[in-house]
Amino acid sequence: MDSTSPDHSFCSILGKVPSGIYILSAKHGDHVTGMLASWVMQAGFEPPMVTVAVNKSRYLAEWLQKGSTFALNVVSEEGKKLLSHFGRGFEIGVPAFENLACSQHETGVVVLEEGVLGHFICSPKTHAESGDHLIIVAEVIDGKSVSEASPMIHIRKRGDTY
Repeated sequence: MDSTSPDHSFCSILGKVPSGIYILSAKHGDHVTGMLASWVMQAGFEPPMVTVAVNKSRYLAEWLQKGSTFALNVVSEEGKKLLSHFGRGFEIGVPAFENLACSQHETGVVVLEEGVLGHFICSPKTHAESGDHLIIVAEVIDGKSVSEASPMIHIRKRGDTY
């Protein structure tokens, strides 16, 4: 929110909405990258669907809007190092997965092997605008579990900032 926004006293409770922590990895042309994501939820059973919100200012929002396949790597409680690694974001062309245990899915998307419970591979179907974010609705087309650890849960201090 900017300085001209009204005082939203509800922001403290809005920040208490719990979410998981994910590393969204995507491939677009010759480029691959990853970002920290927390606004993810299951959105359908048949076919299995998810939604993910991405800030419109990120180039990844454009990739997903254009239909780039992506992975959602579910971060475990043991995956704290992934937060600092992906939290700052990456410019196009900067190696996002350097020094991390990962592999490449047959779609070309990078998936993480450590610090995660597993991943699901997603094919974007549609999107909607939501203020400063883009909500991607995607079909889960593949996935793999690699750990039975507990997922990392995130609760923010306020609902108007990450």
